[in-house]
Amino acid sequence: MSGQLRIGIRNGLYVAIVLLCYVALKILFRIRVSGRENIKADGEYIAVARHRSFWDALVLAVGLGVFNRIHFIARTGLLRGNPLVQPIIRAFSTIIDRENFGKSDFRRMLVAMKEERLIGLFPEGTTRRSVDAKAGAIHFAQLTGKRILPVNIIATGPYPPQYPFAFPRLRVSIGESFDVSDLSVDESSEQTRAEKYQKMSEQLMLRVDNA
Repeated sequence: MSGQLRIGIRNGLYVAIVLLCYVALKILFRIRVSGRENIKADGEYIAVARHRSFWDALVLAVGLGVFNRIHFIARTGLLRGNPLVQPIIRAFSTIIDRENFGKSDFRRMLVAMKEERLIGLFPEGTTRRSVDAKAGAIHFAQLTGKRILPVNIIATGPYPPQYPFAFPRLRVSIGESFDVSDLSVDESSEQTRAEKYQKMSEQLMLRVDNA
């Protein structure tokens, strides 16, 4: 199978999956989207959102639309779930070992960042509460020159949903993209490199919340 045919099949599969998800999310969450005009056809982005539910990846894909195919950065733990979903995760994600992140994980991420137009990343890396955002999106934006696209998933009601009947209304608000250099830090301060990146991560998540 040629590379172009493989890409065409993958793009068609992505469109079909997102359209099906749109119908489901419209019924369950009455999802609405604003700010899609901030995604330029020739732009290269790292789409960043908070991670509060296992629905988030589907919500992000539907929010950005069928013609903005997202390549996600996913943790290995997702492959221990439903075996029917595993092929889809592998087709549209780069899998990394977040708990034991090593050189091979870094290389896989860097290759994906360079090859894919639009990367989807949840800096918190988990749906657990009170977890600080990691600086991965910032590091890779610096390495690749991709712009950061903040996406705010706004829920009116319980989110994650309280099954089987309590589904919130969801609004996906896509903010204006920005260059990572817009996340300013005081270079004259005596903060360590890790502390500076933590401050930048806090600024990044604030932009997500205000998108």
